[in-house]
Amino acid sequence: MPVNKTRWAIALLVLLSILPSVFGLYFYLEGSEQKCFLEELPKETLVTGDYTAEEWNEEHKRFIVNKDIMLEVIVELMPVGERVYSHKLATSGRFQFTSADAGQHAICLFTSTAGWFSSTKLKMTLDLQIRDMLDEASEVPEGSLGEMAQRVRDLNQKVGEIRREQWYLREHEKHFRDKSESTNSHTVTWTIVQLVVLGLTCAAQLRSLRKFFETKKLV
Repeated sequence: MPVNKTRWAIALLVLLSILPSVFGLYFYLEGSEQKCFLEELPKETLVTGDYTAEEWNEEHKRFIVNKDIMLEVIVELMPVGERVYSHKLATSGRFQFTSADAGQHAICLFTSTAGWFSSTKLKMTLDLQIRDMLDEASEVPEGSLGEMAQRVRDLNQKVGEIRREQWYLREHEKHFRDKSESTNSHTVTWTIVQLVVLGLTCAAQLRSLRKFFETKKLV
């Protein structure tokens, strides 16, 4: 029984490892509202977003594509707020950016044509694909490789993604460890300062009491 469980666990890990780093979502924008999504990205990671914006039409009572709507996407590295990417977009299409540094990135979308009091309501469909720049550079057209070679290439890409995730986790752990050590060092320094101040205060009080007793001729 333990062997079977181990085999099932290994099979599950292999299955999860070959799943593509792609996820889709949809959301709504009203007027000049801005929606942001936070994504942890390793360094030199290519992010591709395929999107479609549909505007609510009261006459047809459904969302339809309006080519007059203009969108804008802004990507910032958090928490410093450093702008990584900014671009105006059409109603539907694709945008791409590359993370220069590892960390949490805020991907923000909003309409650039709606005013403050606009009642425009949009339905945004967004598919994000995250992959390494090396994978993108080594990509070859589908059909030029055999089925087995294609599977090997896909597995190599997944192994590369796992390695990037491990590298990011190590960097994140190193940053957390350095921050913890810095905090501990400050705590120890502050404790020593408090002890020195307390010692000086006690010495001053003892000296004051001694002078008081000498004045009263009690010593």
